Amino acid sequence: MFLLLALLIGVIAGLRAMTAPAAVAWGAALGWFDVSQTPLAFTGYQWTPWIFTLLAVVELITDQLPSTPSRKVPVQFGARIVMGALAGATIGAANSLLFGGLIVGVIGAVIGTYGGAAVRGRLAASFGKDLPAALIEDAVAVIGALLIVAVS
Repeated sequence: MFLLLALLIGVIAGLRAMTAPAAVAWGAALGWFDVSQTPLAFTGYQWTPWIFTLLAVVELITDQLPSTPSRKVPVQFGARIVMGALAGATIGAANSLLFGGLIVGVIGAVIGTYGGAAVRGRLAASFGKDLPAALIEDAVAVIGALLIVAVS
């Protein structure tokens, strides 16, 4: 069950890189799961969720800009993999599955990156513009992250 949740939070990182670590940081900080005795204890520190949330909000805004590069270019793709690994590992670590969570978080990030791009492209084509598709993807990422963390 926890590896599935780690995979799903990785998918969220593939959609919006910073939303996944922001969600797990809030979960850890609020005591929804305990990572205090793990190498990822910093995710539950007082300022960590605020920093990740600020970065997530900036990402949500910049994603709407036409100058934002594709999520599949190396820097963007790499960031999604790293954040998927971090978020997946955090969920895994709370359940003594740190490395398993890390691995499935990476797999989820790859799935979310390519799958999210494909779905968004189809939605944008059906709407005739990208903004509605981007906003739907934002909502899926934020709501999905919150649900995943709440269940963890």
